[in-house]
Amino acid sequence: MFQNIEIEFKNMLTKEEYELLLIKFTTVESKLITQENHYFDTKDFALKNEQSALRIRQKGQQFEMTLKQPANIGLLETTQNLTEAEATLSIQEGKLPSGAIKEIISKMDIVFSKLSYFGSLKTNRAEMNYKGGILVLDHSLYLNKEDYELEYEVENEQLGQKIFEELLNQYNIPHRKTENKIQRFYNQKNLLKNSAF
Repeated sequence: MFQNIEIEFKNMLTKEEYELLLIKFTTVESKLITQENHYFDTKDFALKNEQSALRIRQKGQQFEMTLKQPANIGLLETTQNLTEAEATLSIQEGKLPSGAIKEIISKMDIVFSKLSYFGSLKTNRAEMNYKGGILVLDHSLYLNKEDYELEYEVENEQLGQKIFEELLNQYNIPHRKTENKIQRFYNQKNLLKNSAF
């Protein structure tokens, strides 16, 4: 188990903006990595109501479970590594493994056994070092939808924001309200559920 504070800036991109930045910052297509996020919550969204989120991420044959919680600056991420068997059991049967994350969620007065699998979001990701931070270009596919996003992960919030603003201005990319992936996933899930009636 390990914890860290995540400070990142996000902006949605059009397909054209994404492809332009991909060419500018990474010319080798093989640099793209694919990862899949599997999301969990209770049926009444107990974690979401606490502005928190739980996911299992698969990258190749590696699996990790991460709980994201609000912090004074950015988000507090608690991550524990999982075996493939633990991840499979969680995704297929909703049986999440014990450990530090279970203890934290239980302290939030959320019944851990009531967490269930909500679905997955697959991302093709390009990552590169950029001016002291990590620049990320994401193409995500989920629930019959796809979107494009720019992220900039930093340690210094003020400096990171300045660099991010300069980058958007340099490529004439407008500021767009950008929710995180799990919020976009839930919004789309609700949209599909409502349109089914």
